[in-house]
Amino acid sequence: HPCCPPSGMLRWTLHKRMDQNPRTSCVLVSILVKELERAERGDLRHYIIPLLHTLMYTLIQAPCIPDELCARVYDFCKRLLTLPKPFCTIGLDYASRLQLERAAPGTLYQRMVISEQSLHSAAFPCQDRIFIFADPELLPEAICRALARDTEAAQVSQSPRGCMSCVVTHALQAALGDTCDTPGLRARLQALPPGDLQHWFQQVVAAVEGSEGGSDRGQHTARLERIYHGLLGSSPPGNAPQEGLQGTPLPSPNISFHLWTEDEQLWKELVLFLRPLSQSCEPEGLRQELEPAEMPDPLPGCGCCGQSRFSVLSTDSGIERDLPAPEEPCERSRLHRKGGIKKKPSPLDSVALLQPGGGQAPGKPPGRAGMPPEPAAPLQRLHTARVVLLGDDRALGRLAQAFHSLRKREARRVFLTPRLDLQFYHIPVVPGQPQPPAAAEHAGPEELCEVAGYLGRADPWYESNINTLCHMIPKLATMPSRALVTDLFLTDVIAYYARMGTQPVRFQVHSVKVLFQDPAQDPAEDVFLTELLTQVQDSPSHRELSTTKRKSTLDGPGMDLTVTYRRVVLSERQKELALSLRSTGLLMKAIPAEEAAGLGCLTVTITEIIRTSNLAGRSFSAVAHRFRTRSIKVRSPEQRPFTVRLDKDSRRTYRDVIGLEVSPCLEPSYCLQRTRSTKCSPEETGDVGLVKYLPKSLLLPINTFAGVI
Repeated sequence: HPCCPPSGMLRWTLHKRMDQNPRTSCVLVSILVKELERAERGDLRHYIIPLLHTLMYTLIQAPCIPDELCARVYDFCKRLLTLPKPFCTIGLDYASRLQLERAAPGTLYQRMVISEQSLHSAAFPCQDRIFIFADPELLPEAICRALARDTEAAQVSQSPRGCMSCVVTHALQAALGDTCDTPGLRARLQALPPGDLQHWFQQVVAAVEGSEGGSDRGQHTARLERIYHGLLGSSPPGNAPQEGLQGTPLPSPNISFHLWTEDEQLWKELVLFLRPLSQSCEPEGLRQELEPAEMPDPLPGCGCCGQSRFSVLSTDSGIERDLPAPEEPCERSRLHRKGGIKKKPSPLDSVALLQPGGGQAPGKPPGRAGMPPEPAAPLQRLHTARVVLLGDDRALGRLAQAFHSLRKREARRVFLTPRLDLQFYHIPVVPGQPQPPAAAEHAGPEELCEVAGYLGRADPWYESNINTLCHMIPKLATMPSRALVTDLFLTDVIAYYARMGTQPVRFQVHSVKVLFQDPAQDPAEDVFLTELLTQVQDSPSHRELSTTKRKSTLDGPGMDLTVTYRRVVLSERQKELALSLRSTGLLMKAIPAEEAAGLGCLTVTITEIIRTSNLAGRSFSAVAHRFRTRSIKVRSPEQRPFTVRLDKDSRRTYRDVIGLEVSPCLEPSYCLQRTRSTKCSPEETGDVGLVKYLPKSLLLPINTFAGVI
């Protein structure tokens, strides 16, 4: 493709050709293993992770791979454990996957399809979904419309029946190899009624998942041979027509496209993923619960338990005959008192059950007095939400806001955390046409994609496969033959990124407290991810304007500022410093421009105006001061207002500001637990109890293929 560098496009072409000609899968795996071993001998580490990801994706798609080849890949992954991160992390992950695949061929393919398509299976009840979010104010309508059409077309081509047939076919072919009559098997599955197909699908899933318990590969093959004979009759597998291996395509994952128009939209979609409206007894109750509303702060802990008390509406009359009949599943967890207050329940009412001592399992009557309560079953993370954000740094700043809001919500009233594995991904998109009104002023494509640039420098495979989409997506969206290209390329690349990008790069979220010129106006608190910019604000009144002009003539342009900060040095010791200067503005950047600089610090640039006097009169020069810090305070001693813009987004601009305080944003759960510990032990000054083991800073994880190499 003309827009794509060779490495990213060749990877896609390689996997597409293997889909078209599955007989080459063994040869391809053998070549990739040899290249990995050669890179290991030559200590060419920058080739290892791209080759390993390509190899594993090929193994998942391949219809049948000999155990000898899998053993070589498994041994190579074990040797990666002696290398530093991220090699040892990726090696351990893939070694554990290969161990399952060797015991039961087809396990990785089966689990991926079941989870991505949300197929019902008691043996493997996991669900996986990709959420694509795009800000319509930052991306042109043509791009949003094209992406929505492509994702919708990909979902229309999938059906539960087709996906179940793919799982059965791939599992039997992976176990039986060339002896499997793939055309006959597909014809038989296509002719089955839905109920019979569901039965054989459950049989195959149970057989493959049952092999994980320690049975050898021979027992696994024997189990699947019995299923194969049950489907096609008693003919021996060797009678299959000699057509060679026929691949089973990997279905496109479940992808939903969302125009990000509401602040609470991310949280709503995640809750609906866990509790769909179709499975709710009261859809209207869930809709009311999902209305954006500020949740109340938890009550202070009682005694020394350090636990918050939550109000739970009790509808229990205490009389057993008031319990509903067992045949009413939707009413079983609701106890009503005649003439009492009626509350419309919703699926989120069970949130209170997650609090310590806050309720019991739904559907069970209250325990009798004197009887010990039954231990609650531990919650499992059976759902994985992969949130793919399209856009630039402005969209990422909005994501940081939503993530901070979500974490505050979870600290007050936990619901998503114990049930949902939340993963974030980022695909930079820069429109080729003029920027919309919400765009940042005087910002080029490189300046608007600093996070993507950092991820590309940290992970070359991300640079080759994802950063190249930055300018490609706008071009593909406007091409006349767009459907012929994107259905085969763009959706596949997004699926590949979501499936194989498992290593997060964690970015520090910074909090800012803004003080306004009006004393009656409360300070504002916000967060940002990439940068904060302050500039001198134009004076609105003629009197202030004349005073400003007179002062600018004497002292120079800009305004007087007092800056207090803690400077970061190599020894990690922080030194308190203070500056008083005249400046035209201040820029704080959280994304380092150099690869050697780590995340977590702010690079602050202040432009100081220096006045010099000579025989010709006064002259002014600008000098840039640059330093690194983790926290900083800025004040205007003359109460002259300035503007503050966050994350290059003009929509997030504060005016009439006379002071601000910036520091690393703390994890809300840490703050809540620390408040509880302080009330129980007021004499302690440091972190005590559970607080010492909680993450202190709020970090936004964005997945890449390798993390930071």
